[in-house]
Order: sequence, then structure tokens, then C-alpha cells
Amino acid sequence: MATASSVNKSASGGSDFQENVIRFLVDNWSWFFLILLIAIITAINPVFLTPRSISSMLVSSTLILLMALGQTYVIITAGIDLSIGWTVGLASVICATVMRDVGAAGGAPALAITLGVLAGLGAAIVPGLVNGVLIAGLRIPPFIATIGMFGIVRGAAFLLTDGKNVVGDIPATVRDSLRAIGNGSLLYRIPGFGITWFNQPAELTREQLRGLERLLPYPVLITAVVVVILAFVLARTKFGRHTYAIGDNEEAARRAGINVNRHLIYIYVLASFTAGIAGVLHVFRFTAGAPNSGEAALLDSVAAVVIGGTSLFGGEGRISGTVVGALIIGVLETGLTILAVPSLWKFIVVGLIIIVAVLVNNVQERLEARRVKREEHAHEG
Repeated sequence: MATASSVNKSASGGSDFQENVIRFLVDNWSWFFLILLIAIITAINPVFLTPRSISSMLVSSTLILLMALGQTYVIITAGIDLSIGWTVGLASVICATVMRDVGAAGGAPALAITLGVLAGLGAAIVPGLVNGVLIAGLRIPPFIATIGMFGIVRGAAFLLTDGKNVVGDIPATVRDSLRAIGNGSLLYRIPGFGITWFNQPAELTREQLRGLERLLPYPVLITAVVVVILAFVLARTKFGRHTYAIGDNEEAARRAGINVNRHLIYIYVLASFTAGIAGVLHVFRFTAGAPNSGEAALLDSVAAVVIGGTSLFGGEGRISGTVVGALIIGVLETGLTILAVPSLWKFIVVGLIIIVAVLVNNVQERLEARRVKREEHAHEG
């Protein structure tokens, strides 16, 4: 005959199993949603899952992802950076301007590109440094500090270019070198020709050019390197542990000996730096600098972070989740284009996904609170 204790254990075991299943589904919902989204779009139009379409989608996702990577660190500390969209534009126009001027002065393409990249990245760091000082040193709320910087950087980007793109004046030799990287690939596949490395074969027919597939675009590889580095730093280093600690409880982090002010400055500089990389890659892809090149991607970058499971209240988040969030937005954009659906629907769908992500985050917090409470009861017993 079963005892009350065995019945309780059995019921508890069943409850634990159900809770573990729910926790697994909740923790990985964005992966399941991404797979489902790809499956639906592919079922409607199989063209979506071709190498050319996948390559195009990954390249277009790099801008959002690079912005979201630094934003992930910021949001984990319970902050927000609304200036990075225009930091992308500032880095873009300064990078292009330096390349143009050095090239026009007779500098070699390699020199013009190197100095342009350094100038763009250097300029991108400045807004992040100022944001960090305002937020950590002067205790200005992140929303207020970065929305103010939003306006300053936006105005600076337009003033430097008189409201125009930096495009036609870049010397042809510099533009050719930019295209080779920004629109180049490590591997090319041409139907009936085979696979080539680094450069596409010369003298291809029009039919072969139409079938050309870029298998490993350089912008995607560059972004992948940044992803790996930042994922390692967040998950495996003291810097990452301090980032989580500040977001979880800033006062407790101070008492534990963490230099919170300095760390926050580093975090906001990092967010601007990854936005600067996005701005530089924009120049490589389009051989032009545009003041508003990151404007439209700002909210998408925040959405990618939230969809990826990073809590807006801080203390929780992963780079892998941010990557999935960026891919979901990229798949939506590419899928809607392939399905001939007006792109404006993307805003509605992304908005709905953000709401779902916040609801899922609430469920995660309840499950975690229930687990902690159960462990406390077990310990007391």
C-alpha cells in the first residue's frame, strides 16, 4: 500500500518533470520560433532556403547584430543606449570622408582604407565615453543621457556632411578595394564552374553571374569574429561576471569591490565601438558614408536583444540569444521580400514578438522564483 510520503514524492516528481519541460521551452522559445519561421517561409517559397538567399539575409543582418551585441552588455547592466543608431552614421561618414581625402591626396588605397577605419572607430568611441561618464559619474539616467547624445551625434553627422551622403568623391581605386571586402566572399560557387576562393572568376557569362553564390561573405565573417569574442568575454571572464553582477544588484556589486563606475564607462564605450564597426562595414558594403545609416536599425537592435532573452531589468542575457534575435528579424525582412509582402508588416510582427518576449521573460522569472522558494523550503525541512 502506497504511503502518503511516496504519493507526495511521485506527485512532486511529476510536477518537477512538467516544470522542467516548461522551463526548457521557455528558455529556448526563440530558437523554436526561428526554426518555425524558416519552415513556414520555405514551405511557401523554397527560394528562401537557397545559398544566395541565406547569404543575402546574413549580410543584411550584420548591421542589426553588431549594434545589438554592444547593446546586450548595456541592457544586462539595466541600462539602455539610444544613441548607437546615429553613432553608426557618424562612424560611417567620418570613415568615408577620411578615405576620400587621403585617396584624393594621392594616398595608396590600403593607407586610405586603414586611416578611414581607424578614424571611424575612434570617432565612434567618443559618444560611448561621454555616455558612460554622464551615467556613471553624474548619475544621469541612461535613457536621458543617451537620448541627449542621440541628438548630438545626429546633428554632428549631418553637419559634417551638410546633410548629404559621402559617396561620389571617393577615388575609384579606393572604391574598388572597398567593394572587394564589403561585397566579397571567402568562397564563391558558380553552377557549372565549381568553387573558387577569395575572388570570383573573371570573364563570367551573364548566365553564370546570375547563378553566382557568395558562400562566406566577408561582412558575415567579420561579424562572426566579433560575436565569438564578445560571447567569450561575457560568459568566461571577470569582465562578464562583473557585468551580470552590476545588472543584478548595483549596490551589492559596489560592496563586493567592483569598480561600478569604471565598468559602466567601459560598457558604454563597447556599445559605441560595436556600432562603429557597423558604420565602417556600411562604408565597405556601399562605398559611401551615410549619416542615417543606422537610424532604422536602432529599435531593431533593441528588439533583437529583448527577443534573445536579455532582461530589461538587468542581470540576465546571453550573446547567443541576441544572435537568434537578430536572425529572426533578418529572416522576417528577407522572407517578406521573397513573399512579396509589404515590408511595413515587419514592424507589426516585430512588435508582437517583443511583447511575446517580455511575457516569456515574466514566466521565466516566476519559474525561477518558484524554484528558489522550493529550495528554501527543502533546506528548512
